Amino acid sequence: MNTSIYRKTHASIFALITLTLILSLVSSRQSQAADKKPNIVLVMADDQGWGEMGYIGHPALQTPNFDAMARDGLRFDRFYAAAPVCSPTRGSVLTGRHPNRFGCFKWGNTLRPQEVTIAEALQEAGYTTGHFGKWHLGSVLNGSPVNPGANGFDDWVSAPNFFDNDPVLSDEGKAVAFKGESSMVTVDAALKFIRKNAGQEQPFFAVVWFGSPHNPHIAAKEDSELYKDAPKKLQNLYGEITGMDRAFGKLRNSLNELEVKDNTVLWYCSDNGAIQKIGDTGGFRGWKGMVYEGGLLVPAIIEWPTKISKPRITMTRCNTVDIYPTLLEIAGASVNHSHPMDGVSLLPLINGKEDKRTKAMGFWDANTKGVGTPSKGWMEDLLAKQKAGQKDDTPLRLRMDAAEIKKQYSIDDLGGHAAWIDGDWKLHRIINKKGKVSYELYNLSKDKFEKNDVIEQESERTKKMKSALTVWQNSVIDSLNGKDYAKK
Repeated sequence: MNTSIYRKTHASIFALITLTLILSLVSSRQSQAADKKPNIVLVMADDQGWGEMGYIGHPALQTPNFDAMARDGLRFDRFYAAAPVCSPTRGSVLTGRHPNRFGCFKWGNTLRPQEVTIAEALQEAGYTTGHFGKWHLGSVLNGSPVNPGANGFDDWVSAPNFFDNDPVLSDEGKAVAFKGESSMVTVDAALKFIRKNAGQEQPFFAVVWFGSPHNPHIAAKEDSELYKDAPKKLQNLYGEITGMDRAFGKLRNSLNELEVKDNTVLWYCSDNGAIQKIGDTGGFRGWKGMVYEGGLLVPAIIEWPTKISKPRITMTRCNTVDIYPTLLEIAGASVNHSHPMDGVSLLPLINGKEDKRTKAMGFWDANTKGVGTPSKGWMEDLLAKQKAGQKDDTPLRLRMDAAEIKKQYSIDDLGGHAAWIDGDWKLHRIINKKGKVSYELYNLSKDKFEKNDVIEQESERTKKMKSALTVWQNSVIDSLNGKDYAKK
């Protein structure tokens, strides 16, 4: 046999065997990843508007890491915060319920300890859990019934509210002074947890909640300098968003380096719409604090390579209340209660099997005041007290009364601005300061900016939607008054 031919044939066979082994190994790893419960990482911005992303088409913002995720994953272009302000939306993520159900009406309101959080449910399903960054759902003091540890998080490094660079954070109740840009500090704390758990048999669940780009905007110099031609206020707003993007990129790249990216659900969104005057809603009506689209629509992306193999954009209307039931289904977890849920599982949408929402969405911005939660002052005070060997037992900071249901409500007691979205139709119920109720109706498929009220032309539809909204609001009131917990 010709030696040259023999060598070429032998080399070809060897190459074929090698390729087969590699493909078999890759297939085996993918199969193992698919069989194992996925890790879950939830990331949330603080006050980032729908239009404040490079991939949306913002003319100035540089968000290369968010843009990369949007190109690779499932991008939600009609994703709603459950509320137009921060604490309530964060409560909706942890419970799958509208925040008014447990009295989290506005900023600075708490969870109720009676609620079963997604962290608690995932703990029961075998997950190791951690919270990092902004909490704003109660307390970050030891002994509180509404600190992250009391609500399902094994590890936590958290702040009572938004925070800026060089923050003092609560490391499981101990005040610790950190150095660095605020979003990077948050990601570094989360990565310490993720690296510790990435190689373990148990999957991990990490909640990473940034304090940016909340006012006051104080960007790191390297980020603000990218926008030196913009007005000073915008330099810092844009710089905070780019700083957040930079930290997010480190998180996303680290998941890949740790070889857990393929079977990790990475889900990003904001907690409410853009701030007035300098924020960008993408042209949608209203701002943070309003139930019009600009106050509720937020950027959102999910990445999960073992399940989302092809990038795509969905216009299906989704909501932060959907995160809870979606994660329950993904993790094969369950909860032992009969509480009404406002969210639906988005797993069929994620898997590409369904592209329509199966349940209407209710919104209700109650006519109540928020509770001031000055994170910087509180945390610096805690640090000083702990250095002096003292405890912080300030009632407002400890929130030992969070489980108490002190009042029985009716719909009229909460008033405010409610809305009901069913398909592409959105009905508003607005109560003014004098108590007068008015309604507006918009066809969002034809009028996404809510400019053309068609309530006079759609009397039958309005009647049905009014009825559905009233039924939902009464259900919310029942929950608020404690009837859900009596069923346990």
